[in-house]
Amino acid sequence: MTPEFAAPTAAERLFNRVFGLLVGLGLGPRDYYLLQVRGRTTGRVRSTPVNVVEVDGHRFLVAPRGRTQWVRNAEVAKTVVLKVGRRRHTYRLQPLADADKPEVLRAYVERFRRFVQRYFPVQAASPASAFIPIAARYPVFELL
Repeated sequence: MTPEFAAPTAAERLFNRVFGLLVGLGLGPRDYYLLQVRGRTTGRVRSTPVNVVEVDGHRFLVAPRGRTQWVRNAEVAKTVVLKVGRRRHTYRLQPLADADKPEVLRAYVERFRRFVQRYFPVQAASPASAFIPIAARYPVFELL
């Protein structure tokens, strides 16, 4: 059985905090954003760095660690803010059905393989069909 999500280590939490600060200031790599979402129980705004991948002209958020806290908060809030420097954009989220995820997952792992390959049992160079058996493990949202 696969855990619902892969919790970050203390070192990963520290890295995410520092990297998130840099991304939020606009100093991160292309396609990296600071995701801001209202907490589902506290109502406080929570932030975490995320990657956005584009497939066929549509933009997607992928949760490589599974149903993490930001995913659970986003599912309740239905909207998120993506911030880079002074630019802030609010998006409505449309969760993808498992059948629609393989091509997005393939593109995501290919684009960000250096950072996310360890969370996926399928190699980046694999065809989209290789992602079918694992699609249910990874939440994917289209940004609207």
